[in-house]
Amino acid sequence: MYTYSPVDQKIVDERVAQYRDQTRRFLAGELGEEEFRTLRLMNGLYVQTHAPMLRVAIPYGLLSSEQVRMFAHIARTYDKDYAHFTTRQNIQYNWPKLETVPDILADLAKVQMHAIQTSGNCIRNTTSDELAGVAVDEIEDPRPYCEIIRQWSTFHPEFAYLPRKFKIAVTGADKFKGVDRAAIQVHDIGLQMVKGDNGEIGFEVLVGGGLGRTPVIGKVVREYLPKEDLLSYLEAIVRVYNQQGRRDNKYKARIKILVNALGVEKFTALVEAEWQEIKDSTLKVSAEKIAEMQAHFTLPDYDQNAATFDELEAQLKDNKDFAAWYKYNTREHKVKGYRAVIISLKAPGIAPGDITDKQLDAVADLADAYSYKELRVMHNQNLVLADVQNKDLLALWQKLDTLNLSWANVGTLNDMICCPGLDFCALANAGSIDIAKQINAKFDNLDYLHDVGELFLNMSGCMNACGHHHV
Repeated sequence: MYTYSPVDQKIVDERVAQYRDQTRRFLAGELGEEEFRTLRLMNGLYVQTHAPMLRVAIPYGLLSSEQVRMFAHIARTYDKDYAHFTTRQNIQYNWPKLETVPDILADLAKVQMHAIQTSGNCIRNTTSDELAGVAVDEIEDPRPYCEIIRQWSTFHPEFAYLPRKFKIAVTGADKFKGVDRAAIQVHDIGLQMVKGDNGEIGFEVLVGGGLGRTPVIGKVVREYLPKEDLLSYLEAIVRVYNQQGRRDNKYKARIKILVNALGVEKFTALVEAEWQEIKDSTLKVSAEKIAEMQAHFTLPDYDQNAATFDELEAQLKDNKDFAAWYKYNTREHKVKGYRAVIISLKAPGIAPGDITDKQLDAVADLADAYSYKELRVMHNQNLVLADVQNKDLLALWQKLDTLNLSWANVGTLNDMICCPGLDFCALANAGSIDIAKQINAKFDNLDYLHDVGELFLNMSGCMNACGHHHV
């Protein structure tokens, strides 16, 4: 995974010091409420119904076990012993005290994490496919390009005050296989890696997707974009939006409204004209830069003997509960002898996406033991151990079972996406967590759920669609 350079670390450390002073001045009465509101939002801090809420960025959903342990520490030290994974591969804390947030950010900086640009009218955390790098249907790992986008968009001076928040998602899955694990079609910009007529891999670019009050599927504005032009084309899109997007009505300010108002042909023409002015600038992404980023995402040192394990079939035959979990909660891996394991955060009686400090510590231990010290976050609020050997699946399942994390319900009714709703969110006008709990209590029989088959349920407590209910 990407490791901070000294420059990255200095940026994050200096932002912590800056925000600590801003918080001190606000608590001393030297900053007004509205002035501080802008500053706290730049650092991921909202004021919710009952308490502040801090949203922490997880770039493209990838975590080290060390970072997961820090999440557990923060939950214990500053919150109520749990945290919540969101539909944009972030993690949220619902009960921090405002005066302790600078300390939380300082702790996050120790493990190369932050909450910068997780709120406000800026380019938010770039998301991706949770199976990136291991999926059998992938044409190329998208994560190096997500990191290139992250570095370009963080603190971009021109895009600090966009008409509205802006979200980008990238997938490397083969579009002709019909799988969109990154939900690129409902993002402001969706990037689909594709092969061009010349056989070179580039990007198909979708713009104007989104949910909320006006659910829209993104429209293709460019069928093929060379890798070297990635940043200049993104810059052109966001410039057109920044200049043309509405600022008089926040409900009409997203780029999807602009694309629909102008029409995709006119919008694309504006983008292409802007792009011609900047495409040969310093925004060119060189082959050397791509190679540098790809070097951060090399494959683990896989066990060459993993494919020789031949007892899995007998284990599945002997244990129907293990077999059900294997069927619903594991996915094919590009390396023989390995599986990607989905950890369901949808146990009965638990708010979807919630995880305790003890579970976080335990999952970090499991990542160390079974998945090369890495963990992934899915946009449907589950977790993934991406590199588990077949020989370890039974032991892993047994350990997950002791943690209440072995529910074989992925893709069933109980694997629902659910926003915090009225329990926490100041924007909500309906409860969602209690409804989720009632559904889980009613349909708690896994045999019944498996008989019903694949079924998707998404819930939001308002029209803003944090629960992706339109999908």
